[in-house]
Amino acid sequence: MARSFCFSSKKIITLLLSSQPIPTKRKAKMRPEVSAKVPHDVRQRYVNLFVEEFLKTSVTVQDAFEKLSYSFSAEGDVALYDSLKEHILSEEILMENNYPLQHPEKSGSAILYREDYKKGITDPLKRICCRCGATYSVNQVGKHTRKEECNYHYGKGVEKKVPGGVETRYSCCEGVAGCPGCQVFKLHVHDAVSLDGFVSTLPRPGSDKGCPGVFSVDCEMCYTTQGLELARVTVVNSSLQVIYDTFVKPDNDVIDYNTRFSGINEADVKGTSSSIRDVQETLLSFVNAETILIGYGLESDLCALKLLHGTVVDTSVSFPHRLGLPHKMTLHNLTADYLRRIIQESVGGHDSAEDAAACMELMLWKVKEDGKTKRW
Repeated sequence: MARSFCFSSKKIITLLLSSQPIPTKRKAKMRPEVSAKVPHDVRQRYVNLFVEEFLKTSVTVQDAFEKLSYSFSAEGDVALYDSLKEHILSEEILMENNYPLQHPEKSGSAILYREDYKKGITDPLKRICCRCGATYSVNQVGKHTRKEECNYHYGKGVEKKVPGGVETRYSCCEGVAGCPGCQVFKLHVHDAVSLDGFVSTLPRPGSDKGCPGVFSVDCEMCYTTQGLELARVTVVNSSLQVIYDTFVKPDNDVIDYNTRFSGINEADVKGTSSSIRDVQETLLSFVNAETILIGYGLESDLCALKLLHGTVVDTSVSFPHRLGLPHKMTLHNLTADYLRRIIQESVGGHDSAEDAAACMELMLWKVKEDGKTKRW
């Protein structure tokens, strides 16, 4: 019954995308389906009852149907949740992939078990630029002590076979490895993340017997005086609907919005009042410790969100590179190879909604393929 309702309500939502607020209630109309196991008039009666209830707390008819669709999709998540259990990362794999875990001695703090990113710097007033590799100095609040241009390549070094051997060239400009950078920025930046201010998802109440939920998450970050900080977060449900999407104002001064990759600009961040604490509060309102969160390289997103959560499915792990670790396929390539679709092509940078939806689609594809090989 739930599956039929969800299918029909999606059709209705499509027809109502241009709906405006109206003073009277409007009932859903469902088209009879030949293969429906439940009589049409019975399904119609229940849909009407649900819609009437949702309309009591909705401003528009569209809003009511979105709530209805979300309600039924949650029922459909039960099967998906069970199918995804085998893809949930173990604690060992979480540690290997540098996921933030609860610090054993400090409440509200996280620990990363692979700290090789520090590259041996012990001076608290020194930083290593994550773009060009230069060492630079900062003051007590993380601001540069002197202005120094950063000359760098934003692309990665790609090995290519040439007569007589292998040659490495940058993907951004085709320059040979070691050549001067093709980009210039006014200051150096670093990509460290503060490990303080973390919150943990909470266990479900014992009385809650429903599905814990399945969501896909993607974040965009920008460079500040303290390293990388959250600038946007998007959450998508299993029906590929965006249920939460907001820009976030970093706690510290922004050095570079990293628009080429983040898709974020100054106007986006200055136009929001949401803080990371607002985001954490919202996420904790519908994500509990058993909720499955899906993403690509989700360790970076959880660090940016300052969220301790262990029930995760990582597409970079579920779809391993043929050469094995430390190699990982990019989300762009995964989507092209398995979904036959190209993403991240915009010159304006990535779109976290597009990336989150791609991760959800990849896992929907994965569990469908897994199901073909199982014997029941």
